[in-house]
Amino acid sequence: MALEILRKFCLVAGAAEADTRLTAFDRALLHAGIGNVNLLKVSSILPPHAKEENHPHITPGLLVPTAYGAITSEHPGELIAAAVAVGIGDPGEYGVIMEFSGRVSREKAEDAVRGMVEEAFSYRERHLARVLVRGVEYRVERIGCALAACVLWS
Repeated sequence: MALEILRKFCLVAGAAEADTRLTAFDRALLHAGIGNVNLLKVSSILPPHAKEENHPHITPGLLVPTAYGAITSEHPGELIAAAVAVGIGDPGEYGVIMEFSGRVSREKAEDAVRGMVEEAFSYRERHLARVLVRGVEYRVERIGCALAACVLWS
């Protein structure tokens, strides 16, 4: 596989209900706009010079590097949430991506990832210029899934 420089990124989030844990995850991916690609889970570094896009324009079936947090629950009435954050520093430098999922509200999930980005920049001794955050929450009916992701592509 040829390695490419990842020049674009997008924060997405989705939540859905289904009959099984896997199909709930699949429907949450579709709701987030990334259900027809193959996710390649990556750790938490945003490439230098990557530009934010509003929507991932990716050919179906491709392998797509993605940092994501997801939670699936089979407990009716339970509140679940997922969030992702990207910390952006000085121009031309790499960024940091953090993801979270849990049995909390969207607001708490977003606060958690924001705090993780701030901590990551602090122990790297880097200037944090801004933080982008995207989250979602979902109240489970049968089997639900909440997912938030940072999608990277060329």
